[in-house]
Amino acid sequence: MNLISIDMDGTLLSDDDTISLENKKAIYEAQEKNNIIVISSGRSLHDMQYVLKQEKIKCPFIAGNGATTFYTGNILQQFILPSTVLKKIINTIEKNNMFYKIYTNQGVYIMEEKKKLLYQEIVQFEQDFTKDLYLRKADEQYTQQGLVNVPNFHTIDFSIMSPYKVFVLSFNRKKLEKLYTELAKLGNISMTSAGREKLEIAHGQASKGNALKFIAEYFRVPLENTFAIGDNLNDISMFKAAGKGIAMKNAEQEVMKYASFVTKNYNDNGVAYALRNYILV
Repeated sequence: MNLISIDMDGTLLSDDDTISLENKKAIYEAQEKNNIIVISSGRSLHDMQYVLKQEKIKCPFIAGNGATTFYTGNILQQFILPSTVLKKIINTIEKNNMFYKIYTNQGVYIMEEKKKLLYQEIVQFEQDFTKDLYLRKADEQYTQQGLVNVPNFHTIDFSIMSPYKVFVLSFNRKKLEKLYTELAKLGNISMTSAGREKLEIAHGQASKGNALKFIAEYFRVPLENTFAIGDNLNDISMFKAAGKGIAMKNAEQEVMKYASFVTKNYNDNGVAYALRNYILV
């Protein structure tokens, strides 16, 4: 028995936000051979529940970059951001005047007003292609599942909602780097990214790697019998924890360093190829 942890965006999902038939078939094949499939993502609990239900895939999953581990309708493990820490994070982001949203067990809280901050950053780019790409990324923030649009974050009592992640999006690299430096001084938080324009902040113990270790222990699978498939920086901890890591062809170069194998591109059924050629053989 193997435990196989698979990232979503840039790995399992195609550009249309669906799982290809070949990838689904390969996942079913792996499960039929008594392997445990785990889907691991930075996405929210609600977003992952929706996608997996739509795609008819039943398996445990890891949400919020390891902040929440979920199986058969129950949260098995969750790292919540303490109210005092969350307040410091929010104040630091607000001081830098940046877009952000807050992931909770009650939904993902977002402010329509914050979208204009992204539009203001996009104006700096001269190429229409770049502008169009970033406009799509900005608009995507308001189309995910479980969104709760509120006029003001400061009127919300997040302490009763189990907040587990803060997501920041910015097209200004200098602002992101400055924010990272300031947040790093807070301590007891983890910071990672699923893209160069993103910063994802969670509890200090939250990571895909720690979640993989937890779920492997839960199912009594030795770590040497675990695999991780991914493409981005938030997958590195998962690669370090797993027995073997499989990077997508489209993976960031830094991720490639930790991979035992490299599979095909995410839009070329790379997960199916990885399962059939490196694990199920």
